[in-house]
Amino acid sequence: MEHVSTDFTGLRRDAPLGDPRLDLCDLYVFPSPKDPGRTALILTANPNADALHPDAVYRIAIDNDGDLRNDIAFNFVFSDPSAGLSGPRQWVDVYLALQAEARVDAAAGSRIFGDREVSFDGGPHIWQSGSFTFFAGARSDASFADSRVIAMAVELPTAYLGAAPDVRIWARCSLLRDGTWVHADRVGHPWVSGFFASDDDLAEYSAGEPNRDRARWMGHLIDLLADTGDYTREEAIEAIEAEGTLPDVLTYNPSAPVRYPNGRTLTDDVADYRSKFLTNGQQGLSGLNTPDDLLPEFPYLGTPR
Repeated sequence: MEHVSTDFTGLRRDAPLGDPRLDLCDLYVFPSPKDPGRTALILTANPNADALHPDAVYRIAIDNDGDLRNDIAFNFVFSDPSAGLSGPRQWVDVYLALQAEARVDAAAGSRIFGDREVSFDGGPHIWQSGSFTFFAGARSDASFADSRVIAMAVELPTAYLGAAPDVRIWARCSLLRDGTWVHADRVGHPWVSGFFASDDDLAEYSAGEPNRDRARWMGHLIDLLADTGDYTREEAIEAIEAEGTLPDVLTYNPSAPVRYPNGRTLTDDVADYRSKFLTNGQQGLSGLNTPDDLLPEFPYLGTPR
């Protein structure tokens, strides 16, 4: 999740399990600017922008029938890194899992990209398999100036998502440790990690599932909004419902204008949005970062600086 701190967003204090490789930063969902019939899904991780964890599964998951269970999952699995002449070298496999296979912790499904090299320099390797386009590598962070992240990007036909009229999308990072899967991090809406003041609560949230979010965290979020923005209980519930904050998944209706909280584009000013959400409109953070190096084509994120 996020890796800076502000008064009201209170972003992540430490990397999950003490390992920045497991740190999920942002999730973006938006239509291709070149082809409105295609959708880009981009997950960023690791603010150190070096090799990702070889014992982890990084997952983008889609629920398309409203039960908050994964119906489609793109699972990214990275190799052990090796040393290259100009930095690390690493390879990645991408597995596409459907229905029951999309709900298991391991990287189940069909391998749609195999042994693709991760791009750590400025020249992105773009891979094609059927109707899927894929990239993994270091990119400029769209959320914070002069920062770098590792991006996992998939572009696919929007119809494949099965939106009727919308879908719910979230991401997770799970680590295989001593034979057991540990859910290290998750991300849906931007900057939700800052909602948790204690490490124990944040760890519980990170290990949780979206279908349990409302029952477990609604009271916590109502109390938080009362503290940060003097919300009444009714006002807090109304704000949470309007954003769809819980469950913590991005809702994406491709037939409606796409701007957060309907999906999330690379230029959405979520810092301003989140600050106003927490303070009941009293304080904004407009212009915290406006990316000026985005690409007009896939993978859209700029060349790492």
